[in-house]
Amino acid sequence: MLKIQVQKAAKRFQYEWIFKNLNLELTLGDSLAITGGNGSGKSTLLKCISGAVPLSGGSISYVLDNRPLPDSQWYTSLAIASPYLELPEEFTLTEAIEFHFKFKRPLAKMSPKEIMEILYLENHHNKPISQFSSGMKQRLKLGLAVFSEVPVILLDEPTSNLDKKGIGWYVDLMENYTRNRISIVCSNEPREYEFCLQKIAMEDFK
Repeated sequence: MLKIQVQKAAKRFQYEWIFKNLNLELTLGDSLAITGGNGSGKSTLLKCISGAVPLSGGSISYVLDNRPLPDSQWYTSLAIASPYLELPEEFTLTEAIEFHFKFKRPLAKMSPKEIMEILYLENHHNKPISQFSSGMKQRLKLGLAVFSEVPVILLDEPTSNLDKKGIGWYVDLMENYTRNRISIVCSNEPREYEFCLQKIAMEDFK
């Protein structure tokens, strides 16, 4: 059983506090929405939870079967999709999926073909990512994260570049494939986190 414990977490850039005195505990099956306006610190908090950015105070722990995981190993337990993560645009779709799953196990041993079909990209398997539309790239980012066999899914602005049909697809994706995992969604769009059972507002931790 994996838990994420956040205790009195605080982050400061120079003299400005992005957030402080933030406490959370998440276990498998929990879903959390991190809300707030642009510049409120949502992405910064997500990066801290992923281990990519250090805290200025407090602590974040990944605890597996009552034993803390070293922060150097957190990445093995999580997958992330965000606007600031780039796809390998020189790769074809098939190459990008195969490359990703050299580092993560596919959920339920799904094949690249099965993943492409769920992403509605099966007709583009030999097309370079550089030729994808922004919506196609976003579906691929979400698919690579969600179809990784990890207990923690971190999403930042998950429906950016998706049209109305794509947003419905995203909601179904989360409902069908993220149960019994920890899902954290950073967003100021309610449609992106309606399924989340918990919610925090960054403005409450200034």
